[in-house]
Amino acid sequence: MISSAILDRYAQSLADVAADAKEADAISKDLELYRDIFIAVPDILEAFHSPSIPRENKEKTLSELLASYPVRPTTANFLQVLLKHNRIRHFRQICDSYRTILSKREGIVDAKVMVASPLQPQDLASLRDRLHKITGKTVSLDVQNNPGLLGGIVVQIGSTVYDGSVRTKIAEMKRQLTESPP
Repeated sequence: MISSAILDRYAQSLADVAADAKEADAISKDLELYRDIFIAVPDILEAFHSPSIPRENKEKTLSELLASYPVRPTTANFLQVLLKHNRIRHFRQICDSYRTILSKREGIVDAKVMVASPLQPQDLASLRDRLHKITGKTVSLDVQNNPGLLGGIVVQIGSTVYDGSVRTKIAEMKRQLTESPP
């Protein structure tokens, strides 16, 4: 397994070039296009990684993809660099890192939110405001439904987890009851 620090360097380099060219948002869209392509046809990444396929064939395949799904020259060059250095199989992780780098530069923090049932728009706005007060930054919410929570909410920002789920509260009460002296 390759170190995430190495993958982060690729993302950092792309973010620097994109910022200098004032193309960060456009390149983000390009990367999303290729992320979708690689998700839809995972065999492409497998082929790019396979040592049994000659490099020339891989380069030709990527060139054909770029011709069929054109992107900015910076993005095309980035994909070619990833292929050349055998990093293209880590494309998703590099994209995630790129997005995180851009968010940090813009003062945005990502929050993963798990809820037992969908939240109403006013609840999402309230949650975003509370998290903004806690972090001092603009908060981007990634909300996922998880009926296993039974109720409540779990929020993860970076490595910090705020767990207000009913499931956790029940588990804590159970622990306290079993540990309490008679």
